[in-house]
Amino acid sequence: MDLFLITMALLLSSLLLKKLYEQWRNQDCYILDYTCFKPSDDRKLDTDLCGEIVLGNKNLGINEYKFLLKIMIGSGIGEHSYGPRNIISARGAENELSPSLPDAIAEMDECFYPILDELFSKSGISPSHIDVLVVNVSMLSPSPSLSSRIINRYKMREDIKVYNLSGMGCSASLISIDIVRKIFKCHAMMLAVVVTSESIGPNWYPGNEKSMVIANCLFRSGGCSILLTNNPELKHRAKFRLKCMVRTHLGASDEAYGCAMQREDGAGLVGFHLSKGLPKAAAEAFFENLRMLAPRVLPIKELVRYLVSTLVQKNDSCGAGEPVQVNFKAGVDHFCLHPGGTAVINGVGRSLGLSQHDLEPARMTLHRFGNTSASSLWYVLGYMEAKRRLRKRDSVLMISFGSGFKCNSCLWEVVRNLEDRNVWEDCIDGYPPETLVNPYLEKYGWINDL
Repeated sequence: MDLFLITMALLLSSLLLKKLYEQWRNQDCYILDYTCFKPSDDRKLDTDLCGEIVLGNKNLGINEYKFLLKIMIGSGIGEHSYGPRNIISARGAENELSPSLPDAIAEMDECFYPILDELFSKSGISPSHIDVLVVNVSMLSPSPSLSSRIINRYKMREDIKVYNLSGMGCSASLISIDIVRKIFKCHAMMLAVVVTSESIGPNWYPGNEKSMVIANCLFRSGGCSILLTNNPELKHRAKFRLKCMVRTHLGASDEAYGCAMQREDGAGLVGFHLSKGLPKAAAEAFFENLRMLAPRVLPIKELVRYLVSTLVQKNDSCGAGEPVQVNFKAGVDHFCLHPGGTAVINGVGRSLGLSQHDLEPARMTLHRFGNTSASSLWYVLGYMEAKRRLRKRDSVLMISFGSGFKCNSCLWEVVRNLEDRNVWEDCIDGYPPETLVNPYLEKYGWINDL
């Protein structure tokens, strides 16, 4: 009897250990592949077309024209980014004020289906094998949901786990990745797809309030689909392995909460308001995020150096001097920054002590594609891959910001050498260009003389 009990105890213990081992083994989160959306050329917003759209808005006056010209000159966006069809066809005409729901749905369909078709084709994974689907589009939430449209289109399984996110802003794709990561901790051998884009057309602001018309200058059409797994048998096919994720939310602060918000102006026109408090909220969220991130990505040597240098500076009787800066390059090889604008890229670069080489992927993405909201990070990552910067065992730090106000970051390990030219294929050899100066001042500088 005792031998039987001992045998059963050993058997149960071994089964428990096996289960714990399998749970640990399946908790990794890998990116198998990703695909960024490249709209057709008839949606390109060159200088002339942008001028037609702006001049067609009858609510704008000379002061607003001068303001917009200043924004566009310093935007860092070139002549090859893309806009929504309904805005291009309207050219600021009266029907721009009343975009239709079919226009909004068509804008999403035109993005979703090509990037998903390409993702499934490249990976060889059937839509019927997908266990988790997460879709994020901040400014459009129809019923049935956008995720339901994808399920219907690709006839996905009845037991698929589905999440449809809205209102998360430019940081939504990392939030979606985090949802997948947490599901992977509880379920083994899973495949997940994240789809991220933004609804630009229906949210184009036709008014004249400066804090709201800025969004028209910065946001552009784009999107991305990402295939993830925690199946260890597929890790040899993976591009990246997730090492850590840090999310920061300052929504408890009224100032941070209201600095980036969809609202009506005094005339009842809906748009996206960007307040003067946005840089402060972004800086605070960024600082809090880095405070939690640093111990998870930096080697002990750098942490000790920073602590000792800080203590020495505090005890220095000669004065405070320049603040001691953490050297994130000690634990990170590549920096994938949200290209929210020239000021965003410059600010993050200064805070992290980054070089022009480090900032190049974000700057070039802003120049070529503009700020495509939550999908922007993946165009930046695509630039690094197309330039053959990403080698096996390199680390890539992603940093994004979003309304609420949020700062989210994650660290990826490159699993193998990457050389896919992806969405950059037709233009990567021309980047970086000799100059990032756009022709808006040359074309419309006469406005400043009025």
